[in-house]
Amino acid sequence: MIFEKGYLYHIFNQGNNKQNIFYNRGNYLFFLKKVNTYILPYADVLAWCLMPNHFHLMVLVNEVSIPNTQGFTLSETLNKNKPNFSEGLTSSQTFTPKTFNDSIGILLRTYTRAVNKQKGISGSLFRKETKAECINCFKSTKPSFIQSNILINNHLPKKQYPQVCFDYIHQNPVKAGLVKNAADWEFSSAKDYAELRNGKLVNKKTTKQYVDF
Repeated sequence: MIFEKGYLYHIFNQGNNKQNIFYNRGNYLFFLKKVNTYILPYADVLAWCLMPNHFHLMVLVNEVSIPNTQGFTLSETLNKNKPNFSEGLTSSQTFTPKTFNDSIGILLRTYTRAVNKQKGISGSLFRKETKAECINCFKSTKPSFIQSNILINNHLPKKQYPQVCFDYIHQNPVKAGLVKNAADWEFSSAKDYAELRNGKLVNKKTTKQYVDF
């Protein structure tokens, strides 16, 4: 994945062979804690949604790398950001990522180890490649979410990509038939934007610069 400071990205991955990656509520909460730990030092989260077999993050990248002298450990970051999530799972290892790419990789690997240990299994939990599509780089290739049937008009102005991505992420549970309204899905930032929960993961002030909610 290639990231540039100051740009918006849609980051997503799914279970290997489309298998589930979340098996209970504790799994979802544990993953969110890891997002807090490994994503927030590098980026503001504008939207997120965790589905049974995949996840979506919409982020604004603030830092691509952190100098060695400013590296952080799992425990230090948890204390710094004071996440308000239940553990659900445990991980005793400490890592010091130096780049945003490293940090995303560590997030997925440590989550996988914890779930594999919990279920007594082994092997890959996620697909090999995590995707990161720039939403506002204005490159010739349209982001993958533009090709989904959420849009009828494929000639959408590129300046509207952030809004479409934001809405697309939140509509995932509705499209999957899990809930009737986006804000009814617990594991999504739609509930925060509907003011049904005061979540700390998304940065609403930053989001307001790019989308309407």
